Amino acid sequence: MTTMTDSMTPRAYQTINVPGGVPVKAWVRGVPFEAEAQAQLLRLAALPFIHKWVAAMPDVHHGKGATIGSVIATKGAIIPAAVGVDIGCGMIAARTSLRADQLPDDLAPLRAAIEAAVPHGRTANGGPGDRGAWHDLPATHATAWTELASDYAAIVAQHPKIGRGVQATHLGTLGTGNHFIELCLDEAGAVWIMLHSGSRGVGNRIGTYFIELAKRDMRTWFVNLPDDDLAYLPEGTAHFVDYVRAVSWAQRYAATNRSLMLASVLAALAATGALPAFTIDHEAVNCHHNYVATERHFGADVLVTRKGAVRAGLGDLGIIPGSMGAKSYIVRGKGNPESFCSCSHGAGRAMSRAEAKRRFTVADHVAATAGIECRKDADVVDETPAAYKAIDAVMAAQADLVEVVATLRQVVCVKG
Repeated sequence: MTTMTDSMTPRAYQTINVPGGVPVKAWVRGVPFEAEAQAQLLRLAALPFIHKWVAAMPDVHHGKGATIGSVIATKGAIIPAAVGVDIGCGMIAARTSLRADQLPDDLAPLRAAIEAAVPHGRTANGGPGDRGAWHDLPATHATAWTELASDYAAIVAQHPKIGRGVQATHLGTLGTGNHFIELCLDEAGAVWIMLHSGSRGVGNRIGTYFIELAKRDMRTWFVNLPDDDLAYLPEGTAHFVDYVRAVSWAQRYAATNRSLMLASVLAALAATGALPAFTIDHEAVNCHHNYVATERHFGADVLVTRKGAVRAGLGDLGIIPGSMGAKSYIVRGKGNPESFCSCSHGAGRAMSRAEAKRRFTVADHVAATAGIECRKDADVVDETPAAYKAIDAVMAAQADLVEVVATLRQVVCVKG
């Protein structure tokens, strides 16, 4: 039996006590917390190598293996499915010197310029000719790949299956699903560029491969788990070492991917002739929200897996996007130790993609994205704003984790 308790002293989080396991601390006041996600967190909290507790962010929702919006500190083991297959997925944002009144009345050419400059989407089942990959890799991207190539070759030498697919030609490309590129305005009218993407096909292969390897190891060692996706790699094993090496590489790839896209967007906007000369006048914030890192918490060196969560150490800058029609936030971490210095990675889905497509029409989506230059067709209805939790409620639930630096609203959104 599990119980949800609150201390006599008001706290921002709720605690779920898990018999035989560690507690779950959930920052979910005022936001939906689905039963399926709760059950998934309880299974996770029962594992023997969890450090202190599991932290659930206000955008928490059910995911594969581990709950999206969860922060998991572990000692002596790592769960590949808790990191997931979009390793290093995250955000980058930069404020430009442009002002809102310098944007043209018709924003469609700006959207078209971004779409032409950055491959996005997916065709041909991801094979040759996929519009989401480069046909001819730009020289800047090829140079960036050379800085990644040797470490990748070493990983593939140990695990050849990882090398069977796209790698360099996905560098500097957007992908599909909830990945996006946006032009936004802050409260003062400054124009920001913000985008969301990860390690693309190669990260997916690394994640999928090691998830299956961990499952195989569990079967070999006769380890029974309440969920096969909780399969783990014990520290000290060869597979643990190889996974940490591969996941670290994929996180580098993802950060490079975002930086290259930001540069491509800047160049594309400048080349339109529709804008005055401009620069980035605020350092770009580039942060992961699907990743693992070694950190020190409560007197111990631990592996912290953030699946749909952002590091929010004291002074850390982060990005919390809303949806296609909602506000987004640049935030500064408060370094709250109870959350392992973390915050949410976005609004979080309120329903599955299939449910969103059943519930909403294209007309609903058009109304929800009024005033935003973006796709308004059936293929993006699963990304419509109402498919996500209310970002204002999510931000209110984590007021003890971050402070808002800037509030953004998008005027252009590019989706894959």
